Amino acid sequence: MRCGLVAIVGRPNVGKSTLLNALVAQKISITSNKAQTTRHRITGIRTRGEAQFVFVDTPGFQTRHVAALNRSLNRAVTGTLSDVDVVLLVVEAGRFGPDDAAVLALVDPAKPVLLVANKLDTVTRRADLAPWLQQMQQRYAFAEFVPMTANKAADAERLLTIVEPYLPEQPWLYDEDALTDRSDRFLAAEVVREKLFRLTGDELPYTSTVVIDTYEEEGNLRRIAATIVVERDAHKGMIIGAGGERLKRIGSEARQELERLLDARVFLELWVKVRSGWADDEAHLRSYGYD
Repeated sequence: MRCGLVAIVGRPNVGKSTLLNALVAQKISITSNKAQTTRHRITGIRTRGEAQFVFVDTPGFQTRHVAALNRSLNRAVTGTLSDVDVVLLVVEAGRFGPDDAAVLALVDPAKPVLLVANKLDTVTRRADLAPWLQQMQQRYAFAEFVPMTANKAADAERLLTIVEPYLPEQPWLYDEDALTDRSDRFLAAEVVREKLFRLTGDELPYTSTVVIDTYEEEGNLRRIAATIVVERDAHKGMIIGAGGERLKRIGSEARQELERLLDARVFLELWVKVRSGWADDEAHLRSYGYD
Protein backbone atom coordinates (compact mmCIF):
# COMPACT_ATOMS: atom_id res chain seq x y z
CA MET A 1 0.00 0.00 0.00
CA ARG A 2 1.15 3.52 -0.77
CA CYS A 3 -0.09 6.79 0.71
CA GLY A 4 1.31 10.30 0.65
CA LEU A 5 0.59 14.02 0.80
CA VAL A 6 0.90 15.81 -2.52
CA ALA A 7 1.01 19.63 -2.58
CA ILE A 8 -0.46 21.46 -5.57
CA VAL A 9 1.29 24.85 -5.70
CA GLY A 10 1.80 27.69 -8.15
CA ARG A 11 1.13 31.35 -8.77
CA PRO A 12 -2.50 32.57 -8.98
CA ASN A 13 -4.69 31.44 -11.88
CA VAL A 14 -2.63 28.58 -13.28
CA GLY A 15 -5.42 26.03 -12.77
CA LYS A 16 -4.53 24.44 -9.41
CA SER A 17 -8.12 24.01 -8.23
CA THR A 18 -9.25 22.69 -11.61
CA LEU A 19 -6.43 20.16 -11.40
CA LEU A 20 -7.40 19.08 -7.87
CA ASN A 21 -11.02 18.53 -8.93
CA ALA A 22 -9.86 16.46 -11.91
CA LEU A 23 -7.50 14.32 -9.83
CA VAL A 24 -10.18 13.59 -7.22
CA ALA A 25 -12.85 13.19 -9.96
CA GLN A 26 -15.20 15.35 -7.89
CA LYS A 27 -15.61 19.09 -7.45
CA ILE A 28 -14.32 19.96 -3.99
CA SER A 29 -12.37 23.17 -4.72
CA ILE A 30 -14.05 26.24 -6.17
CA THR A 31 -12.86 27.86 -9.37
CA SER A 32 -13.21 31.26 -11.04
CA ASN A 33 -11.15 33.59 -13.20
CA LYS A 34 -10.52 35.89 -10.23
CA ALA A 35 -7.07 35.65 -8.66
CA GLN A 36 -7.00 34.30 -5.10
CA THR A 37 -10.25 32.35 -5.43
CA THR A 38 -8.67 29.60 -3.30
CA ARG A 39 -8.15 30.98 0.21
CA HIS A 40 -7.49 27.88 2.31
CA ARG A 41 -5.73 24.55 2.21
CA ILE A 42 -8.20 22.20 0.54
CA THR A 43 -7.53 18.48 0.94
CA GLY A 44 -8.75 16.16 -1.80
CA ILE A 45 -8.43 12.39 -1.46
CA ARG A 46 -8.29 9.84 -4.26
CA THR A 47 -7.83 6.13 -3.66
CA ARG A 48 -6.91 4.14 -6.74
CA GLY A 49 -5.82 0.51 -6.57
CA GLU A 50 -3.30 0.14 -3.74
CA ALA A 51 -2.46 3.85 -3.62
CA GLN A 52 -4.11 6.70 -1.73
CA PHE A 53 -3.28 10.23 -2.90
CA VAL A 54 -3.91 13.03 -0.41
CA PHE A 55 -3.78 16.22 -2.48
CA VAL A 56 -3.50 19.62 -0.86
CA ASP A 57 -4.61 22.56 -3.01
CA THR A 58 -3.10 25.85 -1.85
CA PRO A 59 -3.80 29.53 -2.54
CA GLY A 60 -1.78 31.11 -5.32
CA PHE A 61 1.42 32.46 -3.79
CA GLN A 62 1.04 36.24 -3.64
CA THR A 63 4.04 38.48 -4.36
CA ARG A 64 2.38 41.83 -5.11
CA HIS A 65 0.27 42.68 -2.06
CA VAL A 66 1.14 42.71 1.63
CA ALA A 67 -2.26 42.98 3.36
CA ALA A 68 -2.92 40.62 6.26
CA LEU A 69 -5.12 38.47 4.02
CA ASN A 70 -2.25 37.92 1.58
CA ARG A 71 0.13 37.07 4.40
CA SER A 72 -2.41 34.51 5.61
CA LEU A 73 -2.68 32.97 2.13
CA ASN A 74 1.10 32.75 1.80
CA ARG A 75 1.37 31.07 5.21
CA ALA A 76 -1.03 28.42 3.91
CA VAL A 77 1.37 27.75 1.03
CA THR A 78 4.59 27.63 3.07
CA GLY A 79 2.96 25.57 5.83
CA THR A 80 1.78 23.00 3.29
CA LEU A 81 5.19 22.62 1.67
CA SER A 82 6.82 21.62 4.94
CA ASP A 83 4.41 18.69 5.44
CA VAL A 84 4.16 16.93 2.09
CA ASP A 85 5.90 14.02 0.35
CA VAL A 86 5.57 15.23 -3.26
CA VAL A 87 5.13 18.68 -4.84
CA LEU A 88 3.25 19.42 -8.05
CA LEU A 89 4.40 22.82 -9.31
CA VAL A 90 1.70 23.99 -11.70
CA VAL A 91 2.67 26.50 -14.39
CA GLU A 92 1.20 27.49 -17.74
CA ALA A 93 2.76 25.44 -20.53
CA GLY A 94 5.50 27.48 -22.22
CA ARG A 95 5.60 30.16 -19.51
CA PHE A 96 7.76 30.59 -16.41
CA GLY A 97 8.01 34.05 -14.92
CA PRO A 98 9.22 35.68 -11.68
CA ASP A 99 6.05 34.69 -9.79
CA ASP A 100 6.53 31.03 -10.76
CA ALA A 101 10.18 31.27 -9.67
CA ALA A 102 9.09 32.71 -6.30
CA VAL A 103 6.97 29.62 -5.63
CA LEU A 104 9.73 27.23 -6.75
CA ALA A 105 12.15 28.96 -4.35
CA LEU A 106 9.93 27.90 -1.42
CA VAL A 107 10.26 24.18 -2.17
CA ASP A 108 12.58 21.92 -0.18
CA PRO A 109 15.09 20.59 -2.74
CA ALA A 110 15.02 17.22 -0.96
CA LYS A 111 11.39 16.67 -1.98
CA PRO A 112 10.48 15.36 -5.45
CA VAL A 113 9.00 18.20 -7.53
CA LEU A 114 6.97 17.43 -10.66
CA LEU A 115 6.56 20.28 -13.13
CA VAL A 116 2.96 20.24 -14.36
CA ALA A 117 2.79 22.30 -17.55
CA ASN A 118 -0.95 23.02 -17.56
CA LYS A 119 -3.21 24.54 -20.24
CA LEU A 120 -1.50 22.56 -22.99
CA ASP A 121 -4.64 23.05 -25.10
CA THR A 122 -3.84 26.78 -25.37
CA VAL A 123 -0.41 26.16 -26.95
CA THR A 124 -0.81 26.67 -30.70
CA ARG A 125 2.49 25.03 -31.74
CA ARG A 126 3.50 22.04 -29.61
CA ALA A 127 6.98 22.08 -31.19
CA ASP A 128 7.63 25.35 -29.31
CA LEU A 129 7.43 23.46 -26.00
CA ALA A 130 10.60 21.44 -26.60
CA PRO A 131 13.09 24.31 -26.11
CA TRP A 132 11.07 25.58 -23.15
CA LEU A 133 11.19 22.15 -21.48
CA GLN A 134 14.95 22.09 -22.05
CA GLN A 135 15.25 25.45 -20.30
CA MET A 136 13.19 24.14 -17.40
CA GLN A 137 15.45 21.08 -17.08
CA GLN A 138 18.43 23.40 -16.76
CA ARG A 139 16.66 25.60 -14.20
CA TYR A 140 15.80 22.89 -11.64
CA ALA A 141 16.19 19.14 -11.13
CA PHE A 142 12.50 18.34 -11.58
CA ALA A 143 11.61 14.70 -10.96
CA GLU A 144 9.16 14.67 -13.89
CA PHE A 145 7.79 16.95 -16.61
CA VAL A 146 4.06 16.53 -17.26
CA PRO A 147 2.50 18.65 -20.04
CA MET A 148 -1.29 18.36 -19.72
CA THR A 149 -4.70 20.01 -19.69
CA ALA A 150 -6.16 19.82 -16.18
CA ASN A 151 -9.80 19.39 -17.15
CA LYS A 152 -9.10 16.38 -19.39
CA ALA A 153 -9.84 13.20 -17.44
CA ALA A 154 -7.28 11.13 -19.36
CA ASP A 155 -4.54 13.64 -18.52
CA ALA A 156 -5.49 13.57 -14.83
CA GLU A 157 -5.34 9.76 -14.77
CA ARG A 158 -1.93 9.84 -16.48
CA LEU A 159 -0.65 12.25 -13.82
CA LEU A 160 -1.86 9.92 -11.06
CA THR A 161 0.12 7.07 -12.64
CA ILE A 162 3.24 9.27 -12.75
CA VAL A 163 2.88 10.44 -9.13
CA GLU A 164 2.15 7.01 -7.60
CA PRO A 165 5.78 5.70 -7.41
CA TYR A 166 6.74 8.81 -5.41
CA LEU A 167 4.25 8.03 -2.61
CA PRO A 168 5.74 6.39 0.49
CA GLU A 169 4.86 2.77 1.21
CA GLN A 170 2.60 3.08 4.23
CA PRO A 171 -1.05 2.50 5.28
CA TRP A 172 -3.77 4.80 4.01
CA LEU A 173 -4.71 7.85 6.07
CA TYR A 174 -8.41 7.88 5.12
CA ASP A 175 -11.23 5.49 4.25
CA GLU A 176 -11.28 4.26 0.67
CA ASP A 177 -14.35 6.34 -0.29
CA ALA A 178 -13.20 9.61 1.38
CA LEU A 179 -13.08 12.69 -0.88
CA THR A 180 -12.06 15.56 1.42
CA ASP A 181 -11.42 16.36 5.08
CA ARG A 182 -13.41 19.60 4.88
CA SER A 183 -16.84 19.92 6.51
CA ASP A 184 -20.11 20.53 4.68
CA ARG A 185 -20.30 23.90 6.44
CA PHE A 186 -16.93 24.91 4.95
CA LEU A 187 -17.96 23.69 1.48
CA ALA A 188 -21.17 25.74 1.70
CA ALA A 189 -19.19 28.95 2.28
CA GLU A 190 -16.87 28.10 -0.61
CA VAL A 191 -19.73 27.47 -3.04
CA VAL A 192 -21.36 30.80 -2.20
CA ARG A 193 -18.00 32.55 -2.66
CA GLU A 194 -17.49 30.91 -6.04
CA LYS A 195 -20.89 32.13 -7.30
CA LEU A 196 -20.14 35.58 -5.86
CA PHE A 197 -16.89 35.84 -7.82
CA ARG A 198 -18.29 34.34 -11.00
CA LEU A 199 -21.33 36.60 -11.11
CA THR A 200 -19.55 39.85 -10.20
CA GLY A 201 -16.52 39.36 -12.47
CA ASP A 202 -13.89 42.06 -12.23
CA GLU A 203 -16.30 44.56 -10.66
CA LEU A 204 -15.78 43.24 -7.14
CA PRO A 205 -12.33 43.40 -5.50
CA TYR A 206 -11.02 40.07 -4.20
CA THR A 207 -11.28 41.44 -0.63
CA SER A 208 -14.67 39.88 0.01
CA THR A 209 -15.47 36.69 1.88
CA VAL A 210 -18.35 34.51 3.03
CA VAL A 211 -19.13 33.53 6.62
CA ILE A 212 -21.64 30.80 7.51
CA ASP A 213 -23.81 32.10 10.36
CA THR A 214 -25.93 28.97 10.84
CA TYR A 215 -25.89 25.47 9.34
CA GLU A 216 -28.70 23.22 10.51
CA GLU A 217 -29.60 19.69 9.40
CA GLU A 218 -33.26 18.66 9.51
CA GLY A 219 -33.51 15.21 7.93
CA ASN A 220 -32.87 15.73 4.22
CA LEU A 221 -33.06 19.54 4.56
CA ARG A 222 -30.13 21.87 5.18
CA ARG A 223 -30.94 25.35 6.49
CA ILE A 224 -27.99 27.65 5.81
CA ALA A 225 -27.64 31.35 6.59
CA ALA A 226 -24.53 33.09 5.24
CA THR A 227 -23.11 36.61 5.27
CA ILE A 228 -21.09 38.06 2.40
CA VAL A 229 -18.54 40.45 3.92
CA VAL A 230 -17.20 43.37 1.84
CA GLU A 231 -15.08 46.43 2.59
CA ARG A 232 -17.19 49.24 1.11
CA ASP A 233 -20.82 50.26 0.64
CA ALA A 234 -20.22 50.43 -3.13
CA HIS A 235 -19.21 46.75 -3.10
CA LYS A 236 -22.42 45.90 -1.26
CA GLY A 237 -24.42 47.61 -4.01
CA MET A 238 -22.57 45.63 -6.71
CA ILE A 239 -23.49 42.34 -5.05
CA ILE A 240 -27.14 43.16 -4.38
CA GLY A 241 -27.72 44.59 -7.87
CA ALA A 242 -30.78 46.39 -9.20
CA GLY A 243 -33.83 45.27 -7.26
CA GLY A 244 -31.73 42.64 -5.49
CA GLU A 245 -31.51 40.57 -8.68
CA ARG A 246 -27.80 39.77 -8.55
CA LEU A 247 -27.92 38.62 -4.93
CA LYS A 248 -30.93 36.43 -5.79
CA ARG A 249 -29.01 34.85 -8.66
CA ILE A 250 -25.94 34.23 -6.47
CA GLY A 251 -28.21 32.54 -3.92
CA SER A 252 -30.09 30.51 -6.52
CA GLU A 253 -26.96 29.17 -8.24
CA ALA A 254 -25.28 28.42 -4.90
CA ARG A 255 -28.37 26.60 -3.62
CA GLN A 256 -28.61 24.43 -6.75
CA GLU A 257 -24.95 23.42 -6.56
CA LEU A 258 -25.15 22.72 -2.83
CA GLU A 259 -28.16 20.47 -3.38
CA ARG A 260 -26.11 18.42 -5.87
CA LEU A 261 -23.05 18.40 -3.62
CA LEU A 262 -24.86 17.53 -0.38
CA ASP A 263 -27.55 15.35 -1.97
CA ALA A 264 -30.15 17.17 0.12
CA ARG A 265 -32.67 20.00 -0.14
CA VAL A 266 -31.16 23.36 0.77
CA PHE A 267 -32.79 26.51 2.15
CA LEU A 268 -30.22 29.29 1.76
CA GLU A 269 -30.41 32.85 3.11
CA LEU A 270 -27.79 35.42 2.12
CA TRP A 271 -26.95 38.77 3.70
CA VAL A 272 -24.37 41.38 2.75
CA LYS A 273 -22.45 43.35 5.39
CA VAL A 274 -19.74 46.02 5.19
CA ARG A 275 -16.67 45.56 7.40
CA SER A 276 -14.19 48.25 6.42
CA GLY A 277 -10.57 47.08 6.41
CA TRP A 278 -11.32 43.47 7.35
CA ALA A 279 -8.74 42.07 4.91
CA ASP A 280 -5.91 43.85 6.75
CA ASP A 281 -7.12 43.09 10.28
CA GLU A 282 -5.67 39.95 11.88
CA ALA A 283 -8.52 39.66 14.41
CA HIS A 284 -11.18 39.84 11.69
CA LEU A 285 -9.27 37.27 9.61
CA ARG A 286 -9.19 34.81 12.48
CA SER A 287 -12.89 35.29 13.19
CA TYR A 288 -13.63 34.56 9.51
CA GLY A 289 -11.66 31.33 9.58
CA TYR A 290 -8.28 32.38 8.20
CA ASP A 291 -5.15 31.10 9.91
